Amino acid sequence: MLLCYAKSAAHVTRHAFETIVTMMLDDLAAAQPLDAVYLDLHGAMVTEDFDDGEGELMRRVREAVGPAVPVVAALDYHANVTPTMMDNASAFAVYRTNPHMDKYETGARAARLLNDLLNGKDLPFKAYRRLPFLIPSSWQCTLAEPLLSIMQKVDVLEGDGVASLSLTVGFPGADVPDLGPAVFAFGQDQAAVEGAVDALSEEVLGREGEFAGELFSPEDAVRRAIELAPGSAGPVILVDTQDNPGGGGTSDTIAVFAALVRQGAVGAVVVMICDPETAAQAHEAGVGAEIEVALGGRSGLPDESPFTGSMTVEALGDGEITCTGPMDRGLKLHLGPMALLLSGGVRVIVASDKHRPTDRALLTHLGVEAQDQKIIALKESTHFLSDYGDIAGPILVVEGPGPNVVDTLKIPYRRLGPNIRIAPLGPTRGERS
Repeated sequence: MLLCYAKSAAHVTRHAFETIVTMMLDDLAAAQPLDAVYLDLHGAMVTEDFDDGEGELMRRVREAVGPAVPVVAALDYHANVTPTMMDNASAFAVYRTNPHMDKYETGARAARLLNDLLNGKDLPFKAYRRLPFLIPSSWQCTLAEPLLSIMQKVDVLEGDGVASLSLTVGFPGADVPDLGPAVFAFGQDQAAVEGAVDALSEEVLGREGEFAGELFSPEDAVRRAIELAPGSAGPVILVDTQDNPGGGGTSDTIAVFAALVRQGAVGAVVVMICDPETAAQAHEAGVGAEIEVALGGRSGLPDESPFTGSMTVEALGDGEITCTGPMDRGLKLHLGPMALLLSGGVRVIVASDKHRPTDRALLTHLGVEAQDQKIIALKESTHFLSDYGDIAGPILVVEGPGPNVVDTLKIPYRRLGPNIRIAPLGPTRGERS
């Protein structure tokens, strides 16, 4: 078994892709003859040579094992599923939740598909529909409408000749020809497979306008949060989505933190800024010390520079954290020296390495209880709802600095197909150009 993992970023290098794929193919050749192949993939990989990284990987695997060997893959909900991936798969099992809280269930569904294929229950029919609009990342959550009820229909439509039915929402940060949501199925009955894919596709298309929401500037978001906090039953959540490290962000922009300080917010915490230098400075000074910081803002983004000023070191941590929330329970993080710093009524968690703040364990590591805060700013998009959803008050999506652009109309797509709407009910790339 070969396991490789990388945080979201730009293109996979040619060297990394070819090295890893060669290792996989060598392992497959050494294990021949094979009963089946199982692949655990994401589905939105872009390499220096291939727009469709997983498609190329699956093509080579299929070529290596031949047409008769079952090849089943598990995919992330954010996959950009392509015709090449479909052509080379016997079946797919896909996450049905975002936040991803059904990882084990997805693995179990993949195992059942493999078991059926190995026991002579063929899946000779497949269907695939690419949907003609992009879904911004902040409105891809299955805990809220419209996806909450759309995903409930998947279970209803699956069965009776349909062994596997899936919807993937796509990863809109990838500028590739096959970018976007897709519906696809595998099964024993051609009419049933086609009918299920058509029905689910029409359900999504009929609710296209619901896949959009309101965005706030950092200043407006903080102003609104301060207004809402006194009457809220839970912390107001500011979603600093464009600096989400899970989407390729650096986790070091300071616009939201600076706005909280500037507007005099009280009971606020920012989770988290990746700044190993400031974390080391805090550890050297010790708890209770006042330090002069130049915090974050080193990513080189326009109008971004470090936050400078005096801050109090309230707590220190070693960054060795075991997640406790529903999505990442048991995951061990190694974030290096961490610090909780205070400026006025605003705290900020500083770490030496970046990680998406989906789990409340990042706060409790430094003695902060999420439910006791008035305002929490998270460098995240939707996954945080797995652990914060039960305590959250109003949620405001912030259009702050960062490469994980949430408004797809502002992404200068060059390779996206010309007939795909860039946003729900928006123009196509061809119309915009």
